Amino acid sequence: MSQTGSGDLLADRRFAYAEACLAEGDCVGAAEMAEQALERAPRFAAAWVLLGRAREARYAAGAAAGTAEPGLFQAALRAYETARDLDPEDTLGMLVHLARLGGDAALPVLSPAYLRALFDGYAGRFERHLVEGLGYCGPALLCAALDADGPRRYRDAIDLGCGTGLMGAALGPRVERLTGVDLAPAMLALARRKGIYARLVEAGIDGFLSEAPAASADLCVAADVFIYVGALEGVLAGIARVLRPGGRVAFTVQSHDGAGVVLGPDGRYAHADACIAKAVAQAGLADLALRPAAVRRERGHDVPGRTVIAVKPET
Repeated sequence: MSQTGSGDLLADRRFAYAEACLAEGDCVGAAEMAEQALERAPRFAAAWVLLGRAREARYAAGAAAGTAEPGLFQAALRAYETARDLDPEDTLGMLVHLARLGGDAALPVLSPAYLRALFDGYAGRFERHLVEGLGYCGPALLCAALDADGPRRYRDAIDLGCGTGLMGAALGPRVERLTGVDLAPAMLALARRKGIYARLVEAGIDGFLSEAPAASADLCVAADVFIYVGALEGVLAGIARVLRPGGRVAFTVQSHDGAGVVLGPDGRYAHADACIAKAVAQAGLADLALRPAAVRRERGHDVPGRTVIAVKPET
């Protein structure tokens, strides 16, 4: 049994019907079809996820109409917990759902298995959807932030979470040698076609930074990557170690007007300005520059964000 198929033809058909029902807004039909799939394949983790989503949607619809059924909320939570138990590597991202519903840790670390599966499945339509569908402009905004005090040239740069190479392509002649890092092989395959990276590494960001030589880079960039990282202290400390004195880090985040870090219904983290400043300072970085930046649009509205630039002190 895989996460996307049960091995039972009838169960898989009912799962497909359940997906179609949910896409059309029929959460009752989706739940019924998912339950029928699980009667035949009770260890089908993806069907438990779908059942949870259907129950959650039905609960939300009732809450909006003033007729919420508390039992549906708990039933959705149980479905997500069952999926998590059947998927110990969290390929399906259940920690996000459980945290969002208040049933688990407030700031889960998204598993490499989940992120790899998410972006490998997204790779083929990634650029078209991001740029044309969501108006994504993170790389251009980061380059503008880097050039704010005049253009510079960086000998060695690292593109963390490089994806298909949109950020690397935007950097262009600013960089002499560019290393791309991503944990999704399908993304790296598309980045390789661009011919802009001296080296591409299949790895998670934390693992790569822990093994990279100290003081080996003049620039680290992360475009639309830290929206999948709750606590920034660790990754920024790793970047600070890898940067040479005077080196810069440039990244984008989603932002919010409250305090700390919040996990949104989109499964992405939003960071308050004070939270970013604290993490930057704890990493030993300086000259923080925070600028408002809407790196993409969703449902016709700008998503609040920031471009962030910081520098490793010369001494």
